[in-house]
Amino acid sequence: MISVKARPYDYTLDPGKTALVVIDMQRDFIEPGGFGDALGNDVSRLLAIIPDTAALIGLFRARGWPIVHTREAHRADLSDCPPSKIRRGSASVRIGEEGPMGRLLVTGEPGNQIVADLAPKDGEIVIDKPGKGMFWATGLHERLQDLGITHLVFAGVTTEVCVQTSMREANDRGYECLLIEEATESYFSEFKASTIEMIVAQGGIVGWVGKLGDLDAALAGAEETA
Repeated sequence: MISVKARPYDYTLDPGKTALVVIDMQRDFIEPGGFGDALGNDVSRLLAIIPDTAALIGLFRARGWPIVHTREAHRADLSDCPPSKIRRGSASVRIGEEGPMGRLLVTGEPGNQIVADLAPKDGEIVIDKPGKGMFWATGLHERLQDLGITHLVFAGVTTEVCVQTSMREANDRGYECLLIEEATESYFSEFKASTIEMIVAQGGIVGWVGKLGDLDAALAGAEETA
């Protein structure tokens, strides 16, 4: 077992049973012209976490540990997208409509792909999820169980929506969850900060939050003493 400095107290992971989950680092949310931009958000905040997220992915790849990439994505006929989701808000371009990178949040469209710097490699799990959480209608829980995964390290966007939803769902399923602070972001700084406090409240009611450098140091230290 490896102990990682974290809040509200140190997070202990099992190196043989730990996977990284990278939530929705797709062009539709991160690049100008995507769905996030169509909602009027400042996407530069999300672009800024790409280097740290890439470094986190590198830690797991170097050790051959499982990595899961998710995309919020709907079928081309939008049969898995509730009409209420399409109608909601005042976006300039809505889900399923044509944007600068193709139809927004539709599987296979250019904007629905994960940004190039974080692109999945062969053998890594890629999940298209129709909802905010990573478990609903995806079969991911069963795949993680088959791999013997008990611990999940989280990254991605946005902190308060798809990341928090997925982390809460994972907590309910018995996973021990750690969110890496530099590898997650929101369009609203106060939302990220509030979500982090919700996660660590009451002794880690949802999970733990830690720093990339502390995870890196803990993994390196464990290898030196192995």
